[in-house]
Amino acid sequence: MKVLIIGGGVMGLCSAYYARQRGLEVTVVERDPEERNGCSFGNAGMIVPSHFVPLAAPGMVALGLKWMWNPESPFYIKPRFSYELMDWAWKFWRAANAGHVEKAGPLLRNLHIASRSCFEELAELPDNDFGLRKNGLLMLCREERTWEEEGRMAARARALGITAQVLDSKETAELDPHVRMEVRGSVYFPEDCHLIPNRFMAGLLRILKAQGVTFRWRTEVTGWRVEDRKVSALETTEGDMRADEYLICGGVWSPSIGKDLALTIPMQAGKGYSMTMEAPRQLPTICSIFTEARVAVTPMGSSLRFGGTMEIAGVNDRVDPRRVRGIVKSVPRYYPEFRVEDFEGVPVWHGLRPCSPDGLPYVGRVGRYDNLSVATGHAMLGLSLGPITGRLMGEILSGHEPSMEIGMLDPERYG
Repeated sequence: MKVLIIGGGVMGLCSAYYARQRGLEVTVVERDPEERNGCSFGNAGMIVPSHFVPLAAPGMVALGLKWMWNPESPFYIKPRFSYELMDWAWKFWRAANAGHVEKAGPLLRNLHIASRSCFEELAELPDNDFGLRKNGLLMLCREERTWEEEGRMAARARALGITAQVLDSKETAELDPHVRMEVRGSVYFPEDCHLIPNRFMAGLLRILKAQGVTFRWRTEVTGWRVEDRKVSALETTEGDMRADEYLICGGVWSPSIGKDLALTIPMQAGKGYSMTMEAPRQLPTICSIFTEARVAVTPMGSSLRFGGTMEIAGVNDRVDPRRVRGIVKSVPRYYPEFRVEDFEGVPVWHGLRPCSPDGLPYVGRVGRYDNLSVATGHAMLGLSLGPITGRLMGEILSGHEPSMEIGMLDPERYG
C-alpha cells in the first residue's frame, strides 16, 4: 500500500516512521528544501505530560484581551479584518470553558504519556542520540498568587495520575543548584522530559531514508483529483502523484492544502520565538517555565534555549522585536545572574505553530473521503505529541482502529 504524506515537519516524519513500521510504502512531500528550519526545529524541545490543559481554557480570553495592550506580552492577537480570524476567535471563546478542559484533560494526559514512551523507544535505536533527558520540569513562580494557582494545578494533575510536587524557594534551589533562581516557589513535574529538537528531526530523517522512504523536497501542492469518495491524485508543482492513502500534515498551511477538498479546518498561526545561548552564565539541568512570563527554558547540551510568545498575526515571517524583548527582559527576573546584554548578538528563531480554536489537534480520517486523513493543529504541543500522533496515524493508514480513543480530535468536528 502506498501512502503520500504532505508535510515534512515532526508530524509528517513521525507518521512516515510508524507507517513504514507497518510495511507501507511512504512518500513525503515537503514545500521547503531539505535544509529547513521550521516550527519543529527551534522549539523548546519539551515532552510535557504536565500540559493537560488546552490553550482554550477559562480565563484565557480575558487574559488575551488584557495582554493585547502590552507590546511585550507573551500572548497577542493582532487585530485585523479577517473572516477566518473572527471565526477562529468565536470558536476559541466557545471552547474556553471548564467543561471542555475537564473532557480534554484525560485525553491530553494519555497522549503525552504514550508519546513519552515512544520517545524512549526511539532513543534506543542505533546511533539515535537526540539528547533525551528525563529530568522533569519546573514551573517557576515569582509571585505568591501564581504559586498558589500552580499549586491548585498540581492537585488537578495528581487527580489525573500525574506526579506533581509543590516546592518552596529553598526546595526549588536544592533541586537544581546549577542555576541561581529568584522565585517564591515552583511546581515540579518529574515525568516531563526534554530533548534537542533539530537533532531529533535529523535522526528521524536519517532513519527514514535508510528505511526507503521517498522525499520530494521543494514541492508544493496545487490541487487534488477526486473520484467518487476517493482522492485519486495529488497535484503538485512537480506533477501529479498517486497513492492509496493521503495524509495532510501541513501545519499552518493545512487549511489551504485542504481547501479544494472542501475541508473545514479552522486554524491560526501562532508565532513563537526562541534564542539559544551557546555559552550561558549558568546552565540548569532541569527545563523550566517562567510561569508569569510564559517563557520556556531548556538546557540543550552545553547551550541554553529561551523561547516563548504566542503571536496570532497571520502566516508571515516578520519578527516583532517587542515580543523578543519581552522574552529577554524576563530572564534576569528569574535567573538573576543573567543580564539583558547577554542576548546581544544571539540569533532570533521564529516558527509558526498551527493552533486550532479548541486547543486540540486534528487527528484521524476525514469522513467524506475513504482514503484521506489529517494530523495537524498541535499548537505548542507539536514536538511532545509528535510520536504518538505518528503511531496513531500508522495504525489508521494501515487499516486498523486507533489504539486510543481520539474522538475529540476528529478533523471534521468543525465541518
